[in-house]
Amino acid sequence: MNRIAWSLAVSCAVACAAGPARAEDAKPAADAGMDAAMAAMKERGTPGAAHQVFAPLAGAWTYTGQMWMDPKAPPEPMNGASTNVLINEGRFLKQEITGQIPNMPPFSGTGLLGYDNIRKEYQMVWYDNMSTGIMISTGQYDPAAKSITFKGDFSCPMTGEAHRQMRDVWTITDADHTVYESYMSGPDGKEFKSMEIQYTRAK
Repeated sequence: MNRIAWSLAVSCAVACAAGPARAEDAKPAADAGMDAAMAAMKERGTPGAAHQVFAPLAGAWTYTGQMWMDPKAPPEPMNGASTNVLINEGRFLKQEITGQIPNMPPFSGTGLLGYDNIRKEYQMVWYDNMSTGIMISTGQYDPAAKSITFKGDFSCPMTGEAHRQMRDVWTITDADHTVYESYMSGPDGKEFKSMEIQYTRAK
């Protein structure tokens, strides 16, 4: 073997030996990075104190309430029942409501309430058999008032507005009573109460 061939052979052997070593050095670093990413993901995706705010809303409830079609019109009475279930290990509260409003078909609706750890906000999704739209709103919790205030918009089947603004307040009065209030803008642009529901835990 001449000097050039011998030198190439040695270089190749050194490179082959060093290659696995470099790969082995890189693997622990990559594993550590993946472990850190997974740990951060788990922390961001785990229910916390904010989710405990709506945990007491789980259970079976009955309700009575009033709905104002117009700020100057008398309210329409309403009543029904709600079944609230914590799902996905307490990450969300699913609400199934049935009820009756005079001179209207039987009412049914579904709500989903959660708290986004990343955005630091409560999020609500609602849909029912009185509209083809999905209502989406976000809000914050006031510990002094024990209430979550949501703001969002929806497509209104009564007025035809594609983005009617609304504000909802869900107050936890005590372990067996809650109040849900909805507000929206009237014809004059001023906010008025459009709905109030009084929930009582079913015995």
